[in-house]
Amino acid sequence: MTTAFQAPPKRRLKTLQEASLLEGPMLLLRSIRGFSSNRSLVWLACAPMALMGLGIFTFAAKAEELPELNAAFLANNLWLLVATILVIFMNAGFAMVEAGMCRQKNAVNILSKNLFVFALAVTAYWFIGYSLMYGDGDNGWLYFGGLFFDPTVSAETITDAGLVPTVDFLFQSAFAGTAATIVSGLVAERIKFGEFVIFALVLTAFIYPIAGSWQWNGGWLSEMGFIDFAGSSIVHSVGAWAGLVGAMLLGPRIGKYVGGKVQAIPGHNMSIATLGALILWIGWYGFNPGSQLAMDQWVPYVAVTTTLGAAGGAIGATVISTITSKKPDLTMIINGILAGLVSVTAGCGNLTLMGSWVAGAVGGIIVVFSVAALDSAGIDDPVGAFSVHGVCGVWGTLVIGLWGYDIQGDGSGLGLLVGGGINQLGIQAVGTAAYAIWTLVTCFIAWKVIGGLFGGIRVTEQEETEGLDIGEHGMEAYAGFSTINN
Repeated sequence: MTTAFQAPPKRRLKTLQEASLLEGPMLLLRSIRGFSSNRSLVWLACAPMALMGLGIFTFAAKAEELPELNAAFLANNLWLLVATILVIFMNAGFAMVEAGMCRQKNAVNILSKNLFVFALAVTAYWFIGYSLMYGDGDNGWLYFGGLFFDPTVSAETITDAGLVPTVDFLFQSAFAGTAATIVSGLVAERIKFGEFVIFALVLTAFIYPIAGSWQWNGGWLSEMGFIDFAGSSIVHSVGAWAGLVGAMLLGPRIGKYVGGKVQAIPGHNMSIATLGALILWIGWYGFNPGSQLAMDQWVPYVAVTTTLGAAGGAIGATVISTITSKKPDLTMIINGILAGLVSVTAGCGNLTLMGSWVAGAVGGIIVVFSVAALDSAGIDDPVGAFSVHGVCGVWGTLVIGLWGYDIQGDGSGLGLLVGGGINQLGIQAVGTAAYAIWTLVTCFIAWKVIGGLFGGIRVTEQEETEGLDIGEHGMEAYAGFSTINN
């Protein structure tokens, strides 16, 4: 395992063998309120049926004599488990930010998507996604190691203080869930619930894992020298590009554009949106430091660069939004924090402390102008997800080529502005373009196929006007409360 501040650690196990974690027959999906059509429900029911059709697998238990557990092994695995929990908890942050920045009549729908999508992501990633991302292969483009994964702990893993397969899987599945959750914000308040979850399955089972293998499994981008330590491009931009395609196909929400002019649609609860931002900030300490894949002296360094990026993003966005709108905008403070975090996610192991703060500040500035630019372009992004995760994901990847360093190595500059030459910047640009092209093409196909199979991906005008909580779920988030605006 390599350490931080060089090429990111390869996130793969030594073996991936077809095995089964099925301990009994799986139940059919129960009736789920809010599915837009019986066809989408039937399609989802086919997933567990297909798993049942594979039969009941059994493990070939290995009777290998395991050595005594050592301190490094325990520390590394315990730290990654803690980091995994932090990343999973980010789902709560995403749910609160999205729900708070959208209208109350869609709160149940938004919370349902963010809660359910992680269950879908884990299942799809366990079934095939993990194998596509960390399986065997030598062509640099496509990997596969069979369905499911082998959880067996080897003596070598313990001796070398490596990661047990199960904790590695959990950590990686949390990242897959994050990519799918980003999509939710871009398509909020007008997408059918059933069609959204089908797309999330496709994204986490195939699109995201294949793209991730190009870097984190020693694929062609890794061989080229591309750097994305914790996923500014691999996780955040992939999720953002996927959501952008969906948002463009859906079109803007009713009332977003009147007479050709952009109309603000305020969120209903900025308190929970603010809490969500703080939860995400905390969760990022699992996302970035956890990507070191070991508990060593560089984990706190990555935590500090992450913190400074968030701080710079908050300040940059607040200053610019105050200048442009005459008053500080809370939504921009929130998005500035998230933009700063995304801006240092790729380079948190290759930026100095000052470089991290500046990268975050630039990200915070960028996000303010990006939100306005998308509105002007007629693309309705209710929470600014593409500006945060897409635009700043690209920026965060490119900044390594501007002022990145090989900090743990010889301290030499990797970026154009610190004597490293233009080579690294070019490699970073190739990587960001590759992820954009791959995601745009595959997700356009996926969205169109899903829409064609189930009669479109957008709810009816009546359902959108009434609210997706009633139309899709038959319930209200604030039942019994009288409100003026919904």
